[in-house]
Amino acid sequence: MPETIQPVILSGGAGTRLWPLSRKAFPKQFHALVDELTLLQATAARCGSVCDCDVAAPIVVCNDAHRFLVAGQLLESGRPAGAIILEPVGRNTAPALTLAALHARSGDEDPILLVMPADHVITDQAAFDLALGEGVRFAEQGKVVTFGIVPDSPNTGYGYIQQGEALSGHASQLQRFVEKPDRATAEAYLEEGGYLWNSGIFMLRAGCWLALVERFAPAILAAVRAAWEGGQSDLDFIRVDEAAFEQSPSDSIDYAVMEPLSKESGECVVVPLDAGWSDIGAWEALWAVSEQDEQNNAVHGDVFAWESRENLLFSQSRMLAAVGVDNLVVVETPDAVLVADKAHAQDVKRVTEHLEQNGRGESEFHRCVHRPWGTFEGVDQGPRFQVKRLTVKPGATLSLQMHHHRAEHWIVVSGTARVTCGEDSFLLTENESTYIPIGTRHRLENPGTVPLEIIEVQSGTYLGEDDIVRFEDVYNRDSDSK
Repeated sequence: MPETIQPVILSGGAGTRLWPLSRKAFPKQFHALVDELTLLQATAARCGSVCDCDVAAPIVVCNDAHRFLVAGQLLESGRPAGAIILEPVGRNTAPALTLAALHARSGDEDPILLVMPADHVITDQAAFDLALGEGVRFAEQGKVVTFGIVPDSPNTGYGYIQQGEALSGHASQLQRFVEKPDRATAEAYLEEGGYLWNSGIFMLRAGCWLALVERFAPAILAAVRAAWEGGQSDLDFIRVDEAAFEQSPSDSIDYAVMEPLSKESGECVVVPLDAGWSDIGAWEALWAVSEQDEQNNAVHGDVFAWESRENLLFSQSRMLAAVGVDNLVVVETPDAVLVADKAHAQDVKRVTEHLEQNGRGESEFHRCVHRPWGTFEGVDQGPRFQVKRLTVKPGATLSLQMHHHRAEHWIVVSGTARVTCGEDSFLLTENESTYIPIGTRHRLENPGTVPLEIIEVQSGTYLGEDDIVRFEDVYNRDSDSK
């Protein structure tokens, strides 16, 4: 029987160093940064075949707010998830992997887990496949396999793995994990050789992981198992018990298991990976993996560069012109612009810290906000009014809801809308409109086969998104959004 490989995609990151593109409500794994696929879609695609193994549909562990993004993007890419497990609170990667392992072991099989972050880039698929093939051989023997990135610079932003005794092929024993070094130490590692960057990609059997968590982090296993056993299904998602999961210590795979395991046994194997890997941890890293012009500028969108070199120039909604500048990061989105020296790309997180401290919404939301039924985008606002553009997917429907403080006018720009307003239900087509009074139950649906575009004009004393009383919702949401 061929071995079963169970991909596990951990999708809990926020990517704050890629602000203003990456934000809490729509972080970097949901963006297409290097090709037509988002990072999440590319992660699912790259594990489509592993040697002669059977590859299962991926298990994705994510937070509740991203559940529809995960489901929708994987479905659109033709690789739907086998399971989407929701973390009620963030507890780092060790509890997240434990949830996935419990799900994978819920049947009779004990598959090999291929554990990957959702937001990495790998440009050499053939080299990645070869490394996975080596990893399978050791995982079949009950070993814990980690993949170490062959370094090309003395990078201080990554932890390092020291290789030990050589094994068959390119693999070796894992001697020790090393914390992020200073520049001089990183240079010494590179000169000495035998040190790899820690990728955060692992391969091991589900049962092996559960046994190791019980051995090294029993409090994590106890809390997560209780949360798993108290969980329930919600549409296409698995919800675990929140109170039990909150009791789990917050710890990474490395700290909880891998580091103590590497100190006392020969169970850890490291396989070198030289496959064009990047974790896109900052804008400078995106520049490094992007296609560049003759002046080494990486450009995206409507960009003009003159006598400018070594820049990352990223435009979403307007023309961006760069004249006589070098080594800059310039990122334009509809509601924010970032200008930074590439050498200070890691410091972009200071911007999001400032925004959060001052209660600014730009740290969490883009102007275009994604919902399971489609998107809405702010167009204009002022005292007692707000204008939005709504795009409703074919066949999608908003909740049956009511507002205490605002009325709404809807104008159909394209498509067909089915409107419920009080006791009435009717269709609207292009250039037709309707009015929803304050306190009236209403619903908007798209019964057609093309997207429905609506201009919504809100007026009233309070226009916040939390002024929603929800009566029915096909997506099982609380009053957190339209």
